Amino acid sequence: MFKNYGSFLDKIKEFFYKSKKENKIINKSDIDYVEKVLLSADIGTDITIKIVSKLEQKIKEDEISIQELKKILKDEILSIFIKKKYSLYERIKKSKIPYVCMIVGVNGVGKTTTVGKLAFLLKNNGFNPIIGASDTFRECAIDQLEILANLAKVPLVKQQINSDPASVAYDTLQSAKSKKKDVVLIDTAGRLHNRVNLMYELSKIYKVMKKVIPGAPHETILILDANNGQNAIEQTKKFLSFSKVSCIILTKTEGTAKGGFIINIMNRFKIPIQYLGIGEKINKLIEFDDEKFVNDLIKF
Repeated sequence: MFKNYGSFLDKIKEFFYKSKKENKIINKSDIDYVEKVLLSADIGTDITIKIVSKLEQKIKEDEISIQELKKILKDEILSIFIKKKYSLYERIKKSKIPYVCMIVGVNGVGKTTTVGKLAFLLKNNGFNPIIGASDTFRECAIDQLEILANLAKVPLVKQQINSDPASVAYDTLQSAKSKKKDVVLIDTAGRLHNRVNLMYELSKIYKVMKKVIPGAPHETILILDANNGQNAIEQTKKFLSFSKVSCIILTKTEGTAKGGFIINIMNRFKIPIQYLGIGEKINKLIEFDDEKFVNDLIKF
């Protein structure tokens, strides 16, 4: 899943294994060290306090081994992943109208690439998607999406650079209805090059889509860069301020060694992570597995 992902706890592993004794007993000073490492890993203050408090309580009752420490960390982190994840495939299958997914996120997180990857994944799982290029403020975004759409063998609706993004979304949904597509992916701008507020522009797209397909968008998928840490948390807050983000896709996970912010986001916002981008190629999008994530995380 995450290349070297568990390395954000390497300091703990090194500390506890320097004597090469698996039965090392944990004391109060060790817990202080664990607390510092957890805080440095973007996990968040409240969940760190919760974990440390449980460890301290355990030490008061009895001495604990490194394996007991590992179990406490794993159980506490797993408890945050409250099984809110759902099957996007099942939701699309149950929909009697084109199922509309609006893709949001700031520029630079791999949003447009992820739209192409998601289209490819859906196509290869028996769905019939269509893409709308509503990021009309970057010419390279339209060109990039056209290349990805061709690779995925999925139709693309586009207009000229600086066209009205809501107009592109409108055309895409109309085309989805007439061509009997079962899922629509709408790429959106992450930053505007004029004075129009980004959230206002995205709200316009929302309103236009609802006029074409009731309830659209059915999904608002937020794209986050796994390397962005605290910035990703601020981005989540920003997009939640104007829309109900239904799930998250994490990009660039193949090279990050520090991703405790994932735990922080789940703890604070209760938004499920659906997919992980694990490389540049169009087939490098996989489903997020919380059990595997935590097991990879607590490897010491």
